[in-house]
Amino acid sequence: MKKISLLVLFISLLGCKQEYSYKNKIKEDVAFLADDKLEGRETGTKGEQAAAAYIVERFKELGLQPKGTEGFYQTFTFKPKKGPHGEVDYTNVGEDSTITGTNVLAYIDNQAENTIIIGAHYDHLGYGSEGSLHRGDKEIHNGADDNASGVAVMLDLAGKLKTANSSNNYLFMAFSGEEMGLLGSNYFTKNATLDLSKANYMINMDMVGRLKQDSTLAVYGVGTSPRWKQTLSATNPGFKIVENESGVGPSDHTSFYLQDIPVLHFFTGQHDDYHKPGDDTEKLNYEGMDAISNYIFDVITELDKSGKLAFRKTKNESEETPRFKVGLGVVPDYLFDGEGMRVDGISEDKPAQKAGLQKGDIVIKLGDSAIVDMMSYMRALSVFQAGDSTQVVVKRDGKTVEASIQF
Repeated sequence: MKKISLLVLFISLLGCKQEYSYKNKIKEDVAFLADDKLEGRETGTKGEQAAAAYIVERFKELGLQPKGTEGFYQTFTFKPKKGPHGEVDYTNVGEDSTITGTNVLAYIDNQAENTIIIGAHYDHLGYGSEGSLHRGDKEIHNGADDNASGVAVMLDLAGKLKTANSSNNYLFMAFSGEEMGLLGSNYFTKNATLDLSKANYMINMDMVGRLKQDSTLAVYGVGTSPRWKQTLSATNPGFKIVENESGVGPSDHTSFYLQDIPVLHFFTGQHDDYHKPGDDTEKLNYEGMDAISNYIFDVITELDKSGKLAFRKTKNESEETPRFKVGLGVVPDYLFDGEGMRVDGISEDKPAQKAGLQKGDIVIKLGDSAIVDMMSYMRALSVFQAGDSTQVVVKRDGKTVEASIQF
């Protein structure tokens, strides 16, 4: 890794700053990581390496120890896929066309028996690599919520835990390659820089920047230890918690669950800007992020003297998900816990938009099937083929609305 050039790039991006308090720098951290100058932090690019250098400097400011294989860094290589906008200007391209990703690891050594792992991915989609939902001209995907928000909360927790709750050690990880398939976390669990048998539990923050007015917060992995539900309830300051049992999901906690480590994943929900250029800093709820950080800290505090948590396997809910060949073209509200499937966003020129569906509609019937939750919605969708027509019934502002859908 070209450390000198990275440092120069980091300093030029950071600019001249006045003295500041290290306490609760959440907004400042997001502002740096989601700046256009980092060009979307795609894995292996200069922008991602500048983000890595920034995170290292923040770890140093907080007085944390390096825990990578080369100081704070742990690098890994992989064969990239070509994104929809063509070749990307990767920084570290090997002679065999491999790309180098970089995890960033820091440690608080309390001379304890076990270690709590706290992580968040810092990579994103650059100018719109595979996974982008943007269909217009090439634009930077800044990923303020996904996942500068999680990294900022992780750094905030590192500051809090430096002088508190010393019954465990702490490993803080900023993962690379998450958007390309959990590459960084998967690599770490197979090449760990500490003894994973001594890992107490893992907490993952992925998209925690858009807490809504009703304070709904999703927490996944609650079935991976018998202690989670009780602890989450006892420390809850007023969040409306939507729980999911499974330790398997589309984020980095999965890599640790598969190593028999209890996990939690905190998430504030999907939105219209998910994997699009509109995921920018001004749309984040910074007070909400601060509240989530405090909540996670309280969870850790509650368990501080509890020793190592028992691990429990959970049902892999993704294996039960029906497969379907068509879609409505909506973003579901995954935090909705009422009856039906609430629409959180509408894609342009898709069946839902053409049928007149609106954001906030609650789908209660699709074809002959009643829709009571997300799973029943997916089951109903799975019976249709491209070209099929059917009726959809939604609740809108307390009224029932029926529309024709053409897939």
